Amino acid sequence: MIRTLAVLMLLLSLPPIPSASAADKLTVILDWFINPDHAPILIAQELGYFAAQDLAVEIVAPADPNDAPKLVAAGQADIGVGYQPQLHLQVDQGLPLVRVGTLVATPLNILMVLADSGINSVADFKGKRIGISVGGFEDAVLRAMLGKHGLGLGDIQQINVNFALTPALLAGQVDGVIGAYRNFELNQLALENRPGRAFFPEEEGVPSYDELIFIANKSALGEPKLRRFIDAVEAGARYLVNHPKDSFALFIKGRPELDDALNRRAWDDTWPRFSQSPAALDTARYDRFARFLKAQDLIKTVPPVADYAVELAH
Repeated sequence: MIRTLAVLMLLLSLPPIPSASAADKLTVILDWFINPDHAPILIAQELGYFAAQDLAVEIVAPADPNDAPKLVAAGQADIGVGYQPQLHLQVDQGLPLVRVGTLVATPLNILMVLADSGINSVADFKGKRIGISVGGFEDAVLRAMLGKHGLGLGDIQQINVNFALTPALLAGQVDGVIGAYRNFELNQLALENRPGRAFFPEEEGVPSYDELIFIANKSALGEPKLRRFIDAVEAGARYLVNHPKDSFALFIKGRPELDDALNRRAWDDTWPRFSQSPAALDTARYDRFARFLKAQDLIKTVPPVADYAVELAH
């Protein structure tokens, strides 16, 4: 009995054995179907960078590209992949969203024509037809680009082609399209043996901006898992830039439908544009773009950048 009590007392005096904690769950809503624009996220998943940050990340491709900001604002997703221009508009409309990281650090949007169209400058669009897919921001981009060359929207004809930008251009319905992506639609034309020409907004009067960003709900900013997610994405982007060919193999792993000529071409045009410091925030750049949107009457006020974009602390 004495021996048993002694053993029991010894066991009670030992420190408790820590239990294995479950990884924090985190849901990421993409902006659209999986494509090379999302590569650092997928690389971080495949190489275990999320697991190393004690995260169990679910990556969701939405049925509607407008779902991400809505779900994040409603608290039904932790992080969404969004667009900087749209973030300004969404915040202006009262959505409780905030930028917490950058995925693609340059614009992808272009004004695109066929190389043999005879249009060699934005000034050559006078009297031409330009296809659009989404009003609002594309109108503002087009207005600024034309304005640099002394033209206005009244000098061109806008035709809504929905999202059939490349088909509309190839069919001769329009002379150019706005809203095409330099890493995708230009490659679509090349694969059709109809080379295209791009006019870049950031070279034609539009302030530069981040194309793809990570957004979160303002009420969740105190959650440490958000910064751990961004750090894992940074590790994915770093690996991708150092090993682009190996990274493509990881990108298509378990996703054979992505292994096609368009995605391979788009991959080469996309990976140099990923942010290598996704947490870093250029406050002046965001403020400058907000003032551009205000001048275009797309937002009512220019709020402090800290109201809608932050650099998460460790």
